[in-house]
Amino acid sequence: MDIKITRASESKIGTLPTDSSALGFGRHFTDHMFLMDFNREEGWHNPRIEPRRMLELSPSAMVLHYGQQVFEGLKAYRGEDGGVYLFRYNNNWNRMNRSCERMVIPTVDPAVVSEGLKELVKLDQDWIPKAEGCALYIRPTIIATDPFLGVRPSDTYLFFIIAGPVGAYYPEGFNPISIYVSDKYVRAVAGGTGEAKTSGNYSGSLAAQREAQQAGYSQVLWLDAKERKYVEEVGTMNIFFRINDELITSPLTGSILPGNTRDAVISIAKEWGVKVVERKISIDEVVAANDDGSLKEVFGSGTAAIIAPVKQFCYQDKEYQVGDGTTGELAARLYQYILDLQYGRVDDPFGWRERII
Repeated sequence: MDIKITRASESKIGTLPTDSSALGFGRHFTDHMFLMDFNREEGWHNPRIEPRRMLELSPSAMVLHYGQQVFEGLKAYRGEDGGVYLFRYNNNWNRMNRSCERMVIPTVDPAVVSEGLKELVKLDQDWIPKAEGCALYIRPTIIATDPFLGVRPSDTYLFFIIAGPVGAYYPEGFNPISIYVSDKYVRAVAGGTGEAKTSGNYSGSLAAQREAQQAGYSQVLWLDAKERKYVEEVGTMNIFFRINDELITSPLTGSILPGNTRDAVISIAKEWGVKVVERKISIDEVVAANDDGSLKEVFGSGTAAIIAPVKQFCYQDKEYQVGDGTTGELAARLYQYILDLQYGRVDDPFGWRERII
């Protein structure tokens, strides 16, 4: 498809904080956006890049009433050589299409949306921060737009991509965080929508997240919905435990988001000779391993934070410090290596990185 490009009359780049530490996450957005429409007659059509603007929707648009929506999250990086890199972005389109199938939304052509993504990043490349740990965060989204009140799949959809410069996801930066284990609320069940990246999964997590933050913790660690026993994932990340010589993470059994960074961590760790095990692990096993000293590290993985080491967790009103409460050796090594891959500083043996400028 030919992409029609309409440039903004005036860039808002001047509103970008000059101090990268003031960027935060999700607060600033670039000048342009990519859009594409869907109807049953034409399929996906009219790909275009326009100045970023408000969306116009009917108050009866189905996304507002029934939550038929999916989204993704990825980043573009400014390398030390001045180039702009994307990292494993095809995995995002594959996951988006799996989410679409679960939410009964028409899938997208990865070639078309990849072209739109690259053109958008090229057009707004001046927004990409140069500081270490900063990037251009990219949010592709699909929403149901039919002006209809009734529970059925929509016949029309809007696909759009917005982007914005970001710093560290957590105020702590790359420093250990504290997490709160919830056995009161659940995130998802097998057979539900937990493995899809859709907004309802996140709105349903807000009550537990608020309780955790009010108690002084950064994130919620979810347990399984059936037994409230087995570890699943953290609010915005998958979770890993290094117990003795094994790196353990929960299996993808239908209630956990298949994280892009999770998959990268598993591949890298195996390449380094680390024994990686995907299996069910109970919170009681984690507590016991912490008590006997065999729990060496806990860390989360996700596009936003990359790697987030965990210094302590709270379960049933009792706090447990992980190791000496500092960043673990493996977490630090993974974080730096993934950053080096993303910024083009080291060879990429996996073929994950693509320079687009």
